[in-house]
Amino acid sequence: MRRLIERYLDHLGGERNLSPHTVRAYRGDLERFLEFLAVEVVFKDRSQVLPTDVDSLAVRSFISDLSRRGLAARSRERALASLRGLLRFACREGILKDNPAAAVHNPKQKRTVPRHLRPGEVENLIEAASGANPLDLRDRAILELLYAAGLRVGELVALDWLDFDLGGRVVRVLGKGGKERMVPYGRHAAAALAAWREAWDEVRSAGHGTDEPVWLNHRGGRLSARSVRRILDKRVAQAAVAAGVHPHTLRHTFATHLLEGGADLRAIQELLGHASLSTTQRYTHLEIDRLLSVYRDSHPRARLGAAAIEKEAEGKDE
Repeated sequence: MRRLIERYLDHLGGERNLSPHTVRAYRGDLERFLEFLAVEVVFKDRSQVLPTDVDSLAVRSFISDLSRRGLAARSRERALASLRGLLRFACREGILKDNPAAAVHNPKQKRTVPRHLRPGEVENLIEAASGANPLDLRDRAILELLYAAGLRVGELVALDWLDFDLGGRVVRVLGKGGKERMVPYGRHAAAALAAWREAWDEVRSAGHGTDEPVWLNHRGGRLSARSVRRILDKRVAQAAVAAGVHPHTLRHTFATHLLEGGADLRAIQELLGHASLSTTQRYTHLEIDRLLSVYRDSHPRARLGAAAIEKEAEGKDE
């Protein structure tokens, strides 16, 4: 079983070109399953566990054990996806005839609406980086581009200047699974990028190779995703925006504001780089809630209905 896991992880990283982060997550899930299988199901040493020791009951028991340990439904769903993928790979390799995880249902999870900022909050956040020194210019350009293009933080920090068509206001982004997409951005982001580009040489120092990363730390090297989160925390505090705003919050805000402005869901999917439209459809719940609120406040029949309910409630109180 251990050899099968290693072959599968090599397949994910080499042939399917999944990110190292995703492969690490799958490894953690599969290692936990192997430990559970050895200790709780077949009572063998981990090195002696075989792929044929896995059945549907073992998979269900493992997912239930994760629930008892307090893992969120999303984490349990990912663990099940890891197992399905491993066992599907075993079937393709002729090691198993059937996939024992195929009939196991996904854990039920509450559908959550991603948090987003209102337009005024976004403006206040961006204006918090209004200084003229090079790092202020960098921070403003980061905030403008995150909001203007809806990038993941990993996509943002990987950008080089060669990825930009500065005149056409388009950036080439390498997303999950090595999928490339072209994302436009607006005039405000373009102006912020131009100002940062002029100051870039002051920050870039010798000894960092010949590449030209767009985002630099104070030592002149490529900025990390963790540093972007710290920058955002700092600007959130300065703007007095509610805490808990992350780089992904700006991605959600980008998508929500496009939807509210009438953008087609398929277009938003392409801009975000989602492989599945169902992932993008989360944002429709925001718009439906907003439209229902407008309807209830504005339509005469809806207002009459609300008034009748209130009158009935008053009668019961009497």
